[in-house]
Amino acid sequence: MSDRRLLTDRFLRALPPAPAGTRTEVWDARLPGFGIRVNDTKDADPARRGKAGKVTFVLRARFAPGAAPTRRPIGVYGAVTLEEARRTAGEWRSLIARGVDPAVVEAEARAKETRDRALRIKHSIASAAEAFITDKLSQERRGKFAERSMRATFVAAWGDRPIAEIATADVLAIINSKKRTAPAAARALLVLARRFFNWCVDAQVYGLSTSPCDRLRAARIIGDLPPRSRRLSDDELFAFWRATARTGYPTGALHRLLLLTGLRLNEAAQLSWPEVHGDTIVIPAARMKGRDAKAREHLVPLSSAVQEIVASLPRYRGGPYLFSFSAGKRPLSVASPVKRDLDRRMLLTLKAMARRRGADHRSVTLPNWHVHDLRRVVRSGLSALRIPANVAEAVLAHRPPGIVGVYDVHQYADEKREALELWAQHLAKIINPVPTAPAKVVKLARLRR
Repeated sequence: MSDRRLLTDRFLRALPPAPAGTRTEVWDARLPGFGIRVNDTKDADPARRGKAGKVTFVLRARFAPGAAPTRRPIGVYGAVTLEEARRTAGEWRSLIARGVDPAVVEAEARAKETRDRALRIKHSIASAAEAFITDKLSQERRGKFAERSMRATFVAAWGDRPIAEIATADVLAIINSKKRTAPAAARALLVLARRFFNWCVDAQVYGLSTSPCDRLRAARIIGDLPPRSRRLSDDELFAFWRATARTGYPTGALHRLLLLTGLRLNEAAQLSWPEVHGDTIVIPAARMKGRDAKAREHLVPLSSAVQEIVASLPRYRGGPYLFSFSAGKRPLSVASPVKRDLDRRMLLTLKAMARRRGADHRSVTLPNWHVHDLRRVVRSGLSALRIPANVAEAVLAHRPPGIVGVYDVHQYADEKREALELWAQHLAKIINPVPTAPAKVVKLARLRR
């Protein structure tokens, strides 16, 4: 049974169900071939008792040349509006007039949508970040730290967004937010973002032709990075040594080693027993600072003071690391609470020293300092001891600039050994000062008048 009339929402809402065991059809008076099919189910809504439970929009046409007319469903009323269904029917009729089957077009559209969705996932920040971490960061000395920053900042903020959608404004929003509280961290994030997007451009698989960081300069956005000049005074070095004695193993021993050798924090914290060769530590190039395979193996001759520290360290069977909280299985990671505890102990010693001098201990402070400043202490101390500059730079594993750095690969092992021994002796005078002898009182004879 079928009928023809102008289909309206009012008419569709008022339709009764078809007689039991049948279905009825009503064709639109406006668009040829467009109509509805009503089945015999009733609407479950009590407010619509007696109304049709399911009304399906259909189009009746010859969908292929020479084929018999058939009906194809467009959608169920409610999930699809009348206007949407009528518009779809009109589009289908236009395709049929051109000899194109709408089912083929819709299949191609679904396939394209699937491909686009897969491509969006492949080109997402999260996916590209994982590839960048594996390809670049996993091979770098500070790769783990950069990986944490990558995940916690950029992946957390942009996640599933395609790389090509990230604009300069998106990068600036993150950098500007960070620079308000941590300018140095903001600068490091900008460097990381620039490296990541440049890597994506070079990969040529993420649809990115230019980096959103191309015109971003840290000096303009964050400001110039003030050069650090902080180094510990002799009193602070004395307090440092006392504090490290009280913190004990492994942090106390590690900090003392840093002061005696001038090593970078991770270079020392990740030392393993296979790197210790008698009175010399040999750190492989893979653990030294330097990009693009420019890092070199670093020899650290051990002064007698360092040899005493190394000899006092426990040797665990479970792992190779010298400094560890896990019986040598994992290297020591020096977190902020360790540094805060060291500062607290140093300040207590400095206040005690002030009281002993008769000064006001309440006015004593400990200016902010970084563990990396110990390298400045060592380098400045070597200059004060008149160690040649090339030897002092070799102690800190600094390569000479220019052509000299390319051709001079001498390790300066003997020269560094002598320099570090002199430095250890100089430190010993600071941390174990010789007490001044009390002044002698000479009784003068009385003058006779």
